[in-house]
Amino acid sequence: MEAMEDDSFDDHNHNYCASSGGGSSSSSSSSSKARTYPRSQLSDVTCPPVPGGEPATRRGKHLPSSTGSKFMDSDSGSESSEVSETDCTVPPTAEGKFSLDSTSKFLLNAMAVEDYRKNHWPNLEKAIDRLLIQNPTDHISVSYAQIYSYVYKCVCQQHSELLYHDLTMKITNHLQQVSTRLQASPPEDFIENFNVELTQYTASLQCIVPVFMYLNKFYIESKLNRDLREDLMKLFADHVAQIHVDTLMPLLLKAHSMPFQVQPSTMASVVKGLHSLRPDWAQLAPALFSGFIPQINPPAVESLLPDYAAHDQKLQLELSMNGFPRGDQSRKRASDDP
Repeated sequence: MEAMEDDSFDDHNHNYCASSGGGSSSSSSSSSKARTYPRSQLSDVTCPPVPGGEPATRRGKHLPSSTGSKFMDSDSGSESSEVSETDCTVPPTAEGKFSLDSTSKFLLNAMAVEDYRKNHWPNLEKAIDRLLIQNPTDHISVSYAQIYSYVYKCVCQQHSELLYHDLTMKITNHLQQVSTRLQASPPEDFIENFNVELTQYTASLQCIVPVFMYLNKFYIESKLNRDLREDLMKLFADHVAQIHVDTLMPLLLKAHSMPFQVQPSTMASVVKGLHSLRPDWAQLAPALFSGFIPQINPPAVESLLPDYAAHDQKLQLELSMNGFPRGDQSRKRASDDP
């Protein structure tokens, strides 16, 4: 019996050993005549039962065939109806890589998109609405950590493109409503109202862009080679500023020619905002933009110094004629010009 065990299985090398001699030969002769079968050839060898081993129903599953032959039960020699967990894997493709069935892929993707539509995006949409309509001086209770978590999950679940599309469409619809409100604004309040909308929008982006950081980093920057804030500011330029620039520019020129008709801070905010949206708009009114933004006009040249001095004197005269005196000149030094 011990000789049979030695002839049956080599446990150390995990190779099946079959004796070429009869069962009556000695163990020494059996060892010298034993043939060792590699694991890849086990499908062609009938494995006898091993005394004291595991049950045959379990041993029969550990003899896979390299040629695609069926599994054999070691006790009965019949085809085994049991299949191990490793045999239930996805079948390999022609390249040797495992892949899901196309129907399974479609169903998994549909379930993931449905989860995004029902759970993630509605919560994000509500938060974006609250951030877009808030005033800079108002305090709105918004869980930035929760928004950040929703965005993180969407990016990890391969919904970056869908999330970016929904975000830009949501903000585009909001900006179209802003443009409609500005169209109904009276001319005397147009500059002020435009400044309110621009200031509120830029303040909202200071909250929206950080919580969409993962979308910006792993999709917009890496795949689109753009920046989220620049894209959202471009939306304002396309859907609001571009539509109303022809109305806004004459009003700004008129207000600039009449000092303090519009608050200087409002004028500075609107002009600088227009320049940040589209720098080429400065060429529509260089004199206006140069009063708030440096290096709009060409560099000064020495030959034009008298012209610069005449321009400054004209400005001082206009200010004094509009009720802005130069102040008390009695303490001025005698050597100075009046």
